[in-house]
Amino acid sequence: MTTEFEAAFRNAEKAMLALAMKARALLFKLDPKIVETVWQKQKIAGYGVGPKKLSEHYCYISVHKAHINIGFNWGADLPDPTNLLDGAGKKLRHVKIANEKDLAAPALKALLRAARKERQKALGRD
Repeated sequence: MTTEFEAAFRNAEKAMLALAMKARALLFKLDPKIVETVWQKQKIAGYGVGPKKLSEHYCYISVHKAHINIGFNWGADLPDPTNLLDGAGKKLRHVKIANEKDLAAPALKALLRAARKERQKALGRD
């Protein structure tokens, strides 16, 4: 049975879909209360402290030909001592993940924890 997450990325390379599934599992491991919202047409899955993309989500997964992105909705506000974050937008940043080693990086896990903490604090839920 195909999940909604898998359906959003049904045209992705199999290796990238598998990597995205591992990234998804990591998000749920780090934050068992995480709320997932999948946007089929946009081909992204968003994650946060609630279902609202523009206020409650703190990260997302997008799948590309040779990598996945773990994006951070408020990434410009996050501490990034190892310079993992890419992007020059007002708030959005992302980390390119090409393999399981990238996904296992302690700095990525620290960014994910910091992103959740930032959203909780910004929404007065800490």
